[in-house]
Amino acid sequence: MSKKEFDIFVPGRLCLFGEHSDWAGGHRRQNSEIEKGYAIVAPTNQGNYARVKRLDEPLFRFVSEPIGKSLEAKMESGKLREIAEEGKIFSYAAGVACEIISSYEQFKGNGGLEIINYKTNLPIKKGLSSSASICVLVAKAFNQIYDLGFTNRRIMELAYLGETTTPSRCGKLDQACAYEVPVLMTFDSDQIKVEKLKLGGNFYFLIVDLNKGKDTTRILSDLNEGFPWPRSEIEIRKHEYFKLNKKIVEEAKDAFEEGNLSKLGEIMRCSQQYFDDYLAPSCEELKAPALHSLLNSKDIAPFIFGGKGVGSGGDGTAQLLCKSSRDKQNVKRILAERGLNSMELSLKKKE
Repeated sequence: MSKKEFDIFVPGRLCLFGEHSDWAGGHRRQNSEIEKGYAIVAPTNQGNYARVKRLDEPLFRFVSEPIGKSLEAKMESGKLREIAEEGKIFSYAAGVACEIISSYEQFKGNGGLEIINYKTNLPIKKGLSSSASICVLVAKAFNQIYDLGFTNRRIMELAYLGETTTPSRCGKLDQACAYEVPVLMTFDSDQIKVEKLKLGGNFYFLIVDLNKGKDTTRILSDLNEGFPWPRSEIEIRKHEYFKLNKKIVEEAKDAFEEGNLSKLGEIMRCSQQYFDDYLAPSCEELKAPALHSLLNSKDIAPFIFGGKGVGSGGDGTAQLLCKSSRDKQNVKRILAERGLNSMELSLKKKE
């Protein structure tokens, strides 16, 4: 090991296209007629910052300076699993630590790990995978300190397994924050394919907090009705949505690689319309009046190419594609006057 201390940054993730396709594609293990899941996912500019170091004693220590709380536990899978299953503030970190030390023999009595999460600027419960960011942070910390040679795919897997040790039931899409570039993900039963996107231009997004509540558990429960086998017209249309999603994601991939902002904005509007027509009738939460009010706002229309919802849907968060960096600031100002906070996401072509 060449170094005993590292700084690590792990972003959140924004699902630009393909919401819900990860769990839907997973149902192909029972019903192969379900379309594969396709999603385009980008890292946020915000995330979790940490200093990590090896400890001589077999302890797992996670310090969250932003909230002034910490966890310290023996590096034992039984104790860490117990903390994970409690579903409390440090359960995500403990779940990943448990998964790693259960899978790799070298951790039995041979030292520990300290993670000091000294800065967090990623909002929670806004569809940006704040919990997955912590899970990936823990997996990356073990990898860095102990030279485990994890690929990004392996980090994603360990983060997912760790998070599902907790009461959370995240999708595999959430762990895409292990990648620091936009990716196209394909979900086929238990298999995941990840392809890095090459951007043909600069894309300026705003992620807008709608200041409303939504019940994600209810949304997921209602949408899962009819999988893997549809039994009604509404459930058949949910299956049809994922065939349309494949087309949407393929066209969005082309627009990103061409650097075609206006085309991408049109695809965003089309994607939201499909979501409203095929999925929203299944759940009252998905009517999303605040989201649709924002997307139809005339005062921001001159500055954006398009917009859509984020994550599970509903009145949680929206994403807007602005025409330029200056237009992004104009929209941000208008939204602030309405009392809406927004975060910037800039995806830029590599020179």
